[in-house]
Amino acid sequence: MTAKSLRLFALVGFALTFAATLPAQSAPAPKLEFPAPSPAATVKQRFGLTDIEVNYSRPSMRGRVIFGGLESYGKIWRTGANSATKVTFSTPVKFGGTEVPAGSYALFSIPGRDEWTVILNKVTGQWGAYSYDAANDVARVQTAPVTLSAPVETFTISLDDLANGASATLSLAWENTRASVRIDTDVVGSLVPQIESALASPGEKAPYAQAAMFYLENNLDLKKALTWMDAAIAANPKAFYLVYRKALILEKMGDKAGAIAASEASLAEAGKGHRRDQG
Repeated sequence: MTAKSLRLFALVGFALTFAATLPAQSAPAPKLEFPAPSPAATVKQRFGLTDIEVNYSRPSMRGRVIFGGLESYGKIWRTGANSATKVTFSTPVKFGGTEVPAGSYALFSIPGRDEWTVILNKVTGQWGAYSYDAANDVARVQTAPVTLSAPVETFTISLDDLANGASATLSLAWENTRASVRIDTDVVGSLVPQIESALASPGEKAPYAQAAMFYLENNLDLKKALTWMDAAIAANPKAFYLVYRKALILEKMGDKAGAIAASEASLAEAGKGHRRDQG
């Protein structure tokens, strides 16, 4: 083999060796996922006919003083970490008494030792509160904070106090502080037109009993409630519990004699069912 051939052979060998190393050198580094110091969280709750969704990040105390320290009193706060907390309402609501249309809002707050301001702002997706503009606020609610008996290590947003079906309480808890805002929805205004329409030309399974109880519980037209409960009983005469509910309507209407008679009829029908069960 000539010297020229040897040089050519060596160059080819070097090129092949170099090419073999290229994939290893150009391969992307493996993607690693590390724990977030303030992990994302979502809270969903239905009350009345309204769905609320809260998307936020949850910072922790980690030995720090939070309110009056990390988060200064009197300063706007993103109400969480990372992007400003987002709250979405599926229907119009009253946020601390202020009418708010359905939609998504950024949730800001101004912590104070004796009073907090909780804010809904129409510009969502803001990072922190750096571009916050009060001109875009749709609601500002003042609320007195409560001192907690035990510290809350990780910032927590909850939706509580759902018992009456027409309201909820948005609570912000961290360190030894909780600030809350009541949210109301107009269940009656939303549902009554639907009930009236559905029962104007009822089908085979018209919701007579549910409509009657809704009217009773919300102090609406009791004569209609009684008519609808009678229709429910006519469709299912052995349903003693419907007769008892009729008694409740009559009692609220002031017809004590009728209420007593309906209660006795309910008990009698319940007894018949018990005897049937015994054979």
